[in-house]
Amino acid sequence: MSYQLSAVVADVDLLREQTAELDHAVLGALRQDFALLPVTPQLVQELTGALPDFAVEEPSAEQPFQLVLSPLLAELLAGWSRRGPVAYLEAEFAGGLGHQASVVWLGGEVSWGPHFDDALDRPREQWPINEALARLGAEPGPWIDPFAELGLHLERDTAGWLAHGRRGLSADYWDELAEEWELRQSGRHQQPDRPGPVGDWGIP
Repeated sequence: MSYQLSAVVADVDLLREQTAELDHAVLGALRQDFALLPVTPQLVQELTGALPDFAVEEPSAEQPFQLVLSPLLAELLAGWSRRGPVAYLEAEFAGGLGHQASVVWLGGEVSWGPHFDDALDRPREQWPINEALARLGAEPGPWIDPFAELGLHLERDTAGWLAHGRRGLSADYWDELAEEWELRQSGRHQQPDRPGPVGDWGIP
């Protein structure tokens, strides 16, 4: 299975405030009062007045993102961060191979990154997306890492997150469906244990 992510993540109220007047902004609910804003070409054009550029070469430590963060787009996201930390996250995996990258703004400037990793051979908390989420304020919980704790594994691509946001789904939507199915199958009325995260999101 494949996994693809190109999104801004921040406090849900911050993102609602900054995107309230945008036609192409769709927020997907995450846990711990965070939200995910899928970055689409239409959204970039609405924010900057120009279509996005994409890197010709494969992402690397020197060019960590497929989406070229133009000066105008980077300045805009930095401006949002005056109300709280804002992260841009990218990931792409297929057949167990891929990469992830992240950058965090705070107070109007880059506070961490950009960082890129295509090996993921360090401890999970040091993976770029997990580090970025921790710097946003993600708290530890029952899930394996911040990525799963906030629910970034719930959808596997931009189209999925757009549907998630447009349908107003909660970050626990799939867990709730699984619990309901288990209850119907077992005939029990008590709540079963929460299912664990599906697979290892680092290598979908």
